[in-house]
Amino acid sequence: MTVSSQKLSTTTPINWAVVFIAAIALLGGAAFIQSNVPGGKPAVYLLGGLMGIALYHASFGFTAGWRHLVTNKRGAGMRAQMLTFAIAAVVILPILQNGEIFGHGVIGANAPVGVAMLLGAFMFGFGMQLGGGCASGTLYTVGGGSTRMVVTLMFFMAGSVIGSADLPWWFTTPRFTSGTLLQAAGLYPTIVITLSLLALIALLTIIIEYNAHGNVLHGEQPQAKNTPYYKRLVRGPWPLIWGGIALALGNIAVLSLTGHTWSISFGYTLWGAKALGALGIDLSQTEFWTWGYPSRALKGSLFAEDTSAMNFGIIFGAALAAGLAGKFGTFKKIPFKSIIAAIIGGLLMGYGARLASGCNIGALFSGIASGSYHGWAWLVSGFIGSYFGILARPVFRL
Repeated sequence: MTVSSQKLSTTTPINWAVVFIAAIALLGGAAFIQSNVPGGKPAVYLLGGLMGIALYHASFGFTAGWRHLVTNKRGAGMRAQMLTFAIAAVVILPILQNGEIFGHGVIGANAPVGVAMLLGAFMFGFGMQLGGGCASGTLYTVGGGSTRMVVTLMFFMAGSVIGSADLPWWFTTPRFTSGTLLQAAGLYPTIVITLSLLALIALLTIIIEYNAHGNVLHGEQPQAKNTPYYKRLVRGPWPLIWGGIALALGNIAVLSLTGHTWSISFGYTLWGAKALGALGIDLSQTEFWTWGYPSRALKGSLFAEDTSAMNFGIIFGAALAAGLAGKFGTFKKIPFKSIIAAIIGGLLMGYGARLASGCNIGALFSGIASGSYHGWAWLVSGFIGSYFGILARPVFRL
């Protein structure tokens, strides 16, 4: 779904029940974290809420943006992503070069480029076209009341847990390069190269779109232009550029609050492991969950781990936005083939994210904004996987 496909939100009444419940979940959750969760960061949870609002109101998803470029030769979604990456990079790269912000250390998103990473990104790209959303898209559509995306989320979690079990073996497969462009070239060359590549991709989408249609659209909704900005800000829909700017600023805020860039998929892995633990299946002795960070996360509260807390915030923030827009979803019967696609897509995204050391947010967005080679490698391999996923969609009548 894109902004251009939404009806003007102000024509529908606010769903006050959803708004009230979501607001209580956000404010009450922040208070609970502050009072009862050692090491928890209520500001991170509330930041997730703001990003959920932005994601929902802008319908900012990677899945649809990539698909529209392939199938409709429209590139507004891709250009919005490039802008988002660019804004984040010009701020995050100097922070990483400095090594700290607000008195605490910082780390960017970085992972080796190898067989596992490339295969994982391909699987993720394929899976998101069947599942109907990327890692961030799954969260905000679940928050918006999508029945089908609940299925995708459940199997995303399952795939993540399976991937975590297999990850130690995948780490033995060949790796081609590691490190970052920031380390190799320095700050200013990295900024210039990053912005140049992003601009080149945006230019290619413009050429493709203009050659196909004779014009270029920018993710705006014509019938919403006369609506006052303050109403659109609260009730949506937002132009894609608003969403892109909000997510870039959000990633910068994540780094400022936590010391690391924005990520999503580890939260899914943790949710899956916690769910199995509640069913009596203890994963604490499997190799992945004996490693330092996963071990601490598994032992602690779901609201103590930054990614998990933000993910909850995104869901409730998206629910708040859906209520304000008057578009919160209701239960719908899902066609059988669509359910199968959601299951396969969720499993592939979960498993692929673990192999690729992240999803479209943690590896792609944050990787490129961190000057990491693996962010660019993820983009190429993930887009190829997405292309084949698009070809597979008609099999499931999507």
